[in-house]
Amino acid sequence: MNANETLMYREARETAEVVARQFAANEAVVTALARSLRAQPPRFIVTCARGSSDHAAAYAKYVFETQLGIATASASPSVTSVYAAEQQWQGALFIAISQSGKSPDLLRNARAAKVAGARVVALVNVEDSPLAAIADTVIALHAGPERSVAATKSYIAALAAVLHLCARWRGDTELGAVLRQLPDALRAGWDADWSALSKGLLDARNLFVVGRGFGLGIALEAALKFKETCGLHAEAFSAAEVRHGPMALVGPQFPVLCFAQDDDTLESTLAVADEFRRRGAHVWVAAPGLQGSGILPVIAGLPALCTPLLIIQSFYRAASELALLRGFNPDVPPHLNKVTETV
Repeated sequence: MNANETLMYREARETAEVVARQFAANEAVVTALARSLRAQPPRFIVTCARGSSDHAAAYAKYVFETQLGIATASASPSVTSVYAAEQQWQGALFIAISQSGKSPDLLRNARAAKVAGARVVALVNVEDSPLAAIADTVIALHAGPERSVAATKSYIAALAAVLHLCARWRGDTELGAVLRQLPDALRAGWDADWSALSKGLLDARNLFVVGRGFGLGIALEAALKFKETCGLHAEAFSAAEVRHGPMALVGPQFPVLCFAQDDDTLESTLAVADEFRRRGAHVWVAAPGLQGSGILPVIAGLPALCTPLLIIQSFYRAASELALLRGFNPDVPPHLNKVTETV
Protein backbone atom coordinates (compact mmCIF):
# COMPACT_ATOMS: atom_id res chain seq x y z
CA MET A 1 0.00 0.00 0.00
CA ASN A 2 1.26 3.48 -0.85
CA ALA A 3 1.05 6.24 1.74
CA ASN A 4 -1.50 8.21 -0.29
CA GLU A 5 -3.81 5.17 -0.46
CA THR A 6 -4.54 4.90 3.26
CA LEU A 7 -7.87 6.12 4.57
CA MET A 8 -5.96 8.13 7.17
CA TYR A 9 -4.11 10.01 4.43
CA ARG A 10 -7.18 10.53 2.27
CA GLU A 11 -9.38 11.69 5.15
CA ALA A 12 -6.77 14.06 6.54
CA ARG A 13 -6.41 15.52 3.04
CA GLU A 14 -10.12 16.47 3.15
CA THR A 15 -9.58 18.80 6.09
CA ALA A 16 -9.65 22.09 4.19
CA GLU A 17 -12.96 21.24 2.51
CA VAL A 18 -14.39 20.03 5.83
CA VAL A 19 -13.50 23.29 7.57
CA ALA A 20 -14.89 25.44 4.77
CA ARG A 21 -18.12 23.43 4.71
CA GLN A 22 -18.44 23.56 8.49
CA PHE A 23 -18.02 27.34 8.73
CA ALA A 24 -20.68 27.92 6.07
CA ALA A 25 -23.17 25.40 7.44
CA ASN A 26 -22.80 26.45 11.09
CA GLU A 27 -22.80 30.24 10.78
CA ALA A 28 -26.42 30.69 11.82
CA VAL A 29 -26.36 28.31 14.80
CA VAL A 30 -22.97 29.54 16.06
CA THR A 31 -23.97 33.20 15.73
CA ALA A 32 -27.23 32.57 17.62
CA LEU A 33 -25.42 30.65 20.36
CA ALA A 34 -22.78 33.37 20.68
CA ARG A 35 -25.44 36.07 20.97
CA SER A 36 -27.13 34.12 23.76
CA LEU A 37 -23.82 33.54 25.58
CA ARG A 38 -22.98 37.24 25.44
CA ALA A 39 -26.39 38.06 26.90
CA GLN A 40 -26.02 35.45 29.66
CA PRO A 41 -22.33 34.63 30.12
CA PRO A 42 -21.63 31.29 31.82
CA ARG A 43 -19.91 31.31 35.20
CA PHE A 44 -17.43 28.74 33.88
CA ILE A 45 -17.03 26.20 31.08
CA VAL A 46 -16.81 22.43 31.50
CA THR A 47 -15.60 20.19 28.68
CA CYS A 48 -16.22 16.48 28.50
CA ALA A 49 -14.63 14.11 25.98
CA ARG A 50 -12.40 11.07 25.52
CA GLY A 51 -9.38 10.36 23.33
CA SER A 52 -8.78 12.70 20.41
CA SER A 53 -11.88 14.69 21.33
CA ASP A 54 -10.40 15.35 24.77
CA HIS A 55 -7.30 16.70 23.05
CA ALA A 56 -9.59 19.09 21.18
CA ALA A 57 -10.97 20.07 24.58
CA ALA A 58 -7.42 20.84 25.77
CA TYR A 59 -7.11 23.24 22.84
CA ALA A 60 -10.51 24.75 23.70
CA LYS A 61 -9.35 25.45 27.26
CA TYR A 62 -6.53 27.68 26.05
CA VAL A 63 -8.71 29.38 23.45
CA PHE A 64 -11.58 30.16 25.83
CA GLU A 65 -9.40 31.19 28.75
CA THR A 66 -7.10 33.45 26.70
CA GLN A 67 -9.72 34.97 24.42
CA LEU A 68 -12.81 35.04 26.66
CA GLY A 69 -11.33 35.06 30.16
CA ILE A 70 -13.67 32.28 31.31
CA ALA A 71 -12.28 29.45 33.43
CA THR A 72 -12.50 26.17 31.51
CA ALA A 73 -11.97 22.73 33.02
CA SER A 74 -12.16 19.17 31.73
CA ALA A 75 -14.66 16.96 33.53
CA SER A 76 -13.61 13.45 34.54
CA PRO A 77 -16.42 11.39 32.96
CA SER A 78 -16.23 8.61 35.56
CA VAL A 79 -17.13 11.04 38.35
CA THR A 80 -20.66 10.96 36.98
CA SER A 81 -20.82 7.76 34.93
CA VAL A 82 -19.23 5.46 37.55
CA TYR A 83 -19.39 7.28 40.88
CA ALA A 84 -22.74 8.99 40.16
CA ALA A 85 -21.55 12.04 42.10
CA GLU A 86 -23.84 15.03 41.71
CA GLN A 87 -22.18 18.20 40.45
CA GLN A 88 -22.92 21.88 41.09
CA TRP A 89 -22.91 23.27 37.57
CA GLN A 90 -25.60 25.91 37.74
CA GLY A 91 -24.88 28.62 35.20
CA ALA A 92 -22.10 26.63 33.52
CA LEU A 93 -21.60 25.93 29.84
CA PHE A 94 -21.02 22.19 29.34
CA ILE A 95 -19.35 21.34 26.02
CA ALA A 96 -19.32 17.68 25.01
CA ILE A 97 -17.04 16.79 22.09
CA SER A 98 -17.41 13.53 20.19
CA GLN A 99 -17.09 12.10 16.70
CA SER A 100 -19.78 9.46 17.13
CA GLY A 101 -21.90 10.90 19.94
CA LYS A 102 -22.51 7.37 21.23
CA SER A 103 -20.16 6.70 24.14
CA PRO A 104 -22.27 5.78 27.21
CA ASP A 105 -20.16 7.73 29.71
CA LEU A 106 -20.36 10.90 27.63
CA LEU A 107 -24.13 10.55 27.35
CA ARG A 108 -24.51 10.07 31.10
CA ASN A 109 -22.41 13.16 31.74
CA ALA A 110 -24.39 15.26 29.30
CA ARG A 111 -27.66 14.24 30.95
CA ALA A 112 -26.22 14.85 34.41
CA ALA A 113 -24.97 18.28 33.32
CA LYS A 114 -28.49 19.30 32.34
CA VAL A 115 -29.84 18.10 35.67
CA ALA A 116 -27.07 20.03 37.43
CA GLY A 117 -28.16 23.26 35.76
CA ALA A 118 -25.65 23.54 32.91
CA ARG A 119 -26.31 24.55 29.34
CA VAL A 120 -25.22 21.64 27.12
CA VAL A 121 -23.55 22.18 23.75
CA ALA A 122 -22.45 19.23 21.63
CA LEU A 123 -19.64 19.39 19.09
CA VAL A 124 -20.42 16.16 17.28
CA ASN A 125 -19.88 14.71 13.82
CA VAL A 126 -22.91 12.40 13.74
CA GLU A 127 -25.81 14.84 13.80
CA ASP A 128 -28.52 12.29 14.63
CA SER A 129 -26.52 10.73 17.47
CA PRO A 130 -27.81 10.25 21.03
CA LEU A 131 -25.52 13.07 22.23
CA ALA A 132 -27.01 15.49 19.74
CA ALA A 133 -30.49 14.58 20.99
CA ILE A 134 -29.51 15.49 24.57
CA ALA A 135 -27.80 18.81 23.80
CA ASP A 136 -29.44 22.21 23.99
CA THR A 137 -27.36 23.29 20.98
CA VAL A 138 -25.58 21.14 18.40
CA ILE A 139 -22.53 22.42 16.52
CA ALA A 140 -22.11 19.79 13.83
CA LEU A 141 -18.54 19.06 12.74
CA HIS A 142 -19.58 18.28 9.13
CA ALA A 143 -16.53 16.06 8.66
CA GLY A 144 -18.55 13.42 6.81
CA PRO A 145 -18.00 9.68 7.29
CA GLU A 146 -14.63 8.87 8.86
CA ARG A 147 -13.77 5.24 8.18
CA SER A 148 -10.21 5.10 9.45
CA VAL A 149 -10.07 4.17 13.12
CA ALA A 150 -7.59 7.00 13.59
CA ALA A 151 -9.52 10.28 13.81
CA THR A 152 -8.06 13.04 11.64
CA LYS A 153 -10.49 15.33 9.87
CA SER A 154 -13.02 15.11 12.71
CA TYR A 155 -10.34 16.22 15.19
CA ILE A 156 -9.36 19.25 13.13
CA ALA A 157 -13.05 19.98 12.57
CA ALA A 158 -13.50 20.14 16.36
CA LEU A 159 -10.65 22.65 16.65
CA ALA A 160 -12.22 24.72 13.87
CA ALA A 161 -15.60 24.67 15.63
CA VAL A 162 -13.96 25.99 18.81
CA LEU A 163 -12.39 28.84 16.82
CA HIS A 164 -15.69 29.64 15.10
CA LEU A 165 -17.56 29.83 18.41
CA CYS A 166 -14.83 31.95 19.99
CA ALA A 167 -14.78 34.44 17.11
CA ARG A 168 -18.54 34.95 17.17
CA TRP A 169 -18.74 35.00 20.98
CA ARG A 170 -16.12 37.75 21.14
CA GLY A 171 -17.59 39.58 18.19
CA ASP A 172 -14.02 39.49 16.87
CA THR A 173 -14.11 40.64 13.25
CA GLU A 174 -10.35 40.18 12.83
CA LEU A 175 -10.51 36.54 13.90
CA GLY A 176 -13.60 36.14 11.72
CA ALA A 177 -11.59 37.35 8.73
CA VAL A 178 -8.79 34.91 9.60
CA LEU A 179 -11.25 32.02 9.62
CA ARG A 180 -12.12 32.81 6.02
CA GLN A 181 -8.43 32.34 5.17
CA LEU A 182 -8.01 29.11 7.11
CA PRO A 183 -9.26 26.62 4.46
CA ASP A 184 -6.80 28.00 1.87
CA ALA A 185 -3.97 27.84 4.41
CA LEU A 186 -4.83 24.20 5.11
CA ARG A 187 -4.82 23.45 1.37
CA ALA A 188 -1.40 25.06 0.99
CA GLY A 189 -0.06 23.37 4.12
CA TRP A 190 -0.98 19.88 2.96
CA ASP A 191 2.05 19.78 0.67
CA ALA A 192 4.54 20.64 3.42
CA ASP A 193 7.39 18.12 3.39
CA TRP A 194 7.65 16.31 6.72
CA SER A 195 9.37 13.25 5.28
CA ALA A 196 12.41 13.91 7.50
CA LEU A 197 10.24 13.06 10.50
CA SER A 198 8.73 9.87 9.09
CA LYS A 199 12.13 8.62 7.92
CA GLY A 200 13.88 9.72 11.10
CA LEU A 201 11.53 7.77 13.36
CA LEU A 202 11.64 4.52 11.41
CA ASP A 203 13.55 2.64 14.11
CA ALA A 204 12.51 4.67 17.16
CA ARG A 205 11.10 2.99 20.25
CA ASN A 206 10.30 5.96 22.50
CA LEU A 207 9.50 9.59 21.80
CA PHE A 208 8.56 12.84 23.50
CA VAL A 209 6.12 15.28 21.89
CA VAL A 210 6.34 18.78 23.35
CA GLY A 211 3.95 21.71 22.98
CA ARG A 212 2.70 24.60 25.04
CA GLY A 213 -0.39 26.77 25.22
CA PHE A 214 -2.47 26.41 22.07
CA GLY A 215 -0.09 23.65 20.95
CA LEU A 216 -0.42 21.37 23.98
CA GLY A 217 -3.61 19.72 22.71
CA ILE A 218 -2.02 18.72 19.42
CA ALA A 219 1.03 17.39 21.26
CA LEU A 220 -1.32 15.09 23.18
CA GLU A 221 -3.02 14.14 19.93
CA ALA A 222 0.26 13.38 18.14
CA ALA A 223 1.48 11.19 21.00
CA LEU A 224 -1.76 9.22 20.82
CA LYS A 225 -1.45 8.77 17.05
CA PHE A 226 2.15 7.58 17.33
CA LYS A 227 1.00 4.85 19.70
CA GLU A 228 -2.21 4.09 17.84
CA THR A 229 -0.99 3.96 14.24
CA CYS A 230 2.78 3.48 14.38
CA GLY A 231 3.37 1.16 17.32
CA LEU A 232 5.65 3.83 18.78
CA HIS A 233 5.58 4.68 22.48
CA ALA A 234 5.22 8.46 22.68
CA GLU A 235 4.42 10.75 25.59
CA ALA A 236 3.29 14.37 25.40
CA PHE A 237 4.47 17.12 27.72
CA SER A 238 4.09 20.83 28.09
CA ALA A 239 7.32 22.68 27.36
CA ALA A 240 6.87 24.17 30.83
CA GLU A 241 6.56 20.76 32.51
CA VAL A 242 9.01 18.57 30.65
CA ARG A 243 11.90 19.90 32.74
CA HIS A 244 10.17 18.65 35.92
CA GLY A 245 11.46 15.09 35.74
CA PRO A 246 10.82 13.76 32.21
CA MET A 247 13.91 15.52 30.81
CA ALA A 248 16.08 13.11 32.78
CA LEU A 249 15.24 10.40 30.21
CA VAL A 250 16.54 12.44 27.28
CA GLY A 251 20.02 11.66 26.03
CA PRO A 252 21.89 10.93 22.82
CA GLN A 253 19.63 10.04 19.88
CA PHE A 254 16.45 10.22 21.98
CA PRO A 255 13.80 11.57 19.57
CA VAL A 256 11.82 14.69 20.47
CA LEU A 257 9.15 16.41 18.38
CA CYS A 258 8.33 20.00 19.37
CA PHE A 259 5.29 21.97 18.23
CA ALA A 260 5.48 25.76 18.52
CA GLN A 261 3.38 28.73 17.53
CA ASP A 262 4.41 32.37 17.19
CA ASP A 263 3.19 33.75 20.51
CA ASP A 264 4.58 34.28 24.00
CA THR A 265 5.28 30.55 24.35
CA LEU A 266 7.61 30.40 21.35
CA GLU A 267 10.83 31.40 23.09
CA SER A 268 10.46 28.91 25.94
CA THR A 269 9.50 26.06 23.60
CA LEU A 270 12.52 26.69 21.37
CA ALA A 271 14.73 26.91 24.46
CA VAL A 272 13.59 23.43 25.52
CA ALA A 273 14.34 22.14 22.00
CA ASP A 274 17.84 23.63 22.19
CA GLU A 275 18.45 22.05 25.57
CA PHE A 276 17.44 18.66 24.19
CA ARG A 277 19.85 19.13 21.28
CA ARG A 278 22.70 19.91 23.68
CA ARG A 279 22.01 16.55 25.30
CA GLY A 280 22.47 14.88 21.92
CA ALA A 281 18.78 14.24 21.31
CA HIS A 282 17.36 14.03 17.80
CA VAL A 283 15.01 17.01 17.73
CA TRP A 284 12.44 18.17 15.19
CA VAL A 285 10.60 21.47 15.56
CA ALA A 286 7.40 22.35 13.71
CA ALA A 287 6.83 26.11 13.77
CA PRO A 288 5.81 28.76 11.23
CA GLY A 289 8.48 30.93 9.73
CA LEU A 290 11.50 28.96 10.94
CA GLN A 291 14.19 27.42 8.76
CA GLY A 292 17.19 25.21 9.29
CA SER A 293 18.19 21.70 10.26
CA GLY A 294 15.46 19.79 12.05
CA ILE A 295 12.76 22.34 11.20
CA LEU A 296 9.48 20.98 9.84
CA PRO A 297 7.75 23.56 7.60
CA VAL A 298 4.49 25.18 8.69
CA ILE A 299 2.51 27.79 6.76
CA ALA A 300 3.12 31.25 8.25
CA GLY A 301 0.92 34.34 8.25
CA LEU A 302 -2.02 33.28 10.41
CA PRO A 303 -2.43 34.01 14.15
CA ALA A 304 -1.05 31.58 16.70
CA LEU A 305 -4.58 30.35 17.43
CA CYS A 306 -4.67 28.76 13.97
CA THR A 307 -1.19 27.23 13.92
CA PRO A 308 -2.19 23.98 15.71
CA LEU A 309 -4.64 23.12 12.92
CA LEU A 310 -1.92 23.52 10.30
CA ILE A 311 0.65 21.55 12.28
CA ILE A 312 -1.56 18.61 13.13
CA GLN A 313 -2.72 18.27 9.51
CA SER A 314 0.90 17.89 8.38
CA PHE A 315 1.54 15.54 11.26
CA TYR A 316 -1.30 13.24 10.21
CA ARG A 317 0.19 12.90 6.74
CA ALA A 318 3.62 12.10 8.21
CA ALA A 319 2.13 9.62 10.70
CA SER A 320 0.36 7.75 7.93
CA GLU A 321 3.67 7.45 6.07
CA LEU A 322 5.55 6.40 9.20
CA ALA A 323 3.00 3.71 10.05
CA LEU A 324 3.50 2.04 6.67
CA LEU A 325 7.29 2.32 6.94
CA ARG A 326 7.10 0.54 10.30
CA GLY A 327 4.84 -2.20 8.91
CA PHE A 328 1.50 -1.05 10.33
CA ASN A 329 -1.79 -0.28 8.66
CA PRO A 330 -2.79 3.11 10.15
CA ASP A 331 -6.45 2.55 9.28
CA VAL A 332 -6.82 -0.60 11.36
CA PRO A 333 -4.72 -0.33 14.53
CA PRO A 334 -4.53 -3.60 16.49
CA HIS A 335 -7.14 -4.12 19.21
CA LEU A 336 -8.95 -0.84 18.51
CA ASN A 337 -12.42 0.07 17.22
CA LYS A 338 -13.71 3.31 15.70
CA VAL A 339 -16.17 3.88 18.52
CA THR A 340 -14.94 3.16 22.04
CA GLU A 341 -18.05 2.79 24.19
CA THR A 342 -16.64 3.52 27.64
CA VAL A 343 -19.01 3.24 30.59
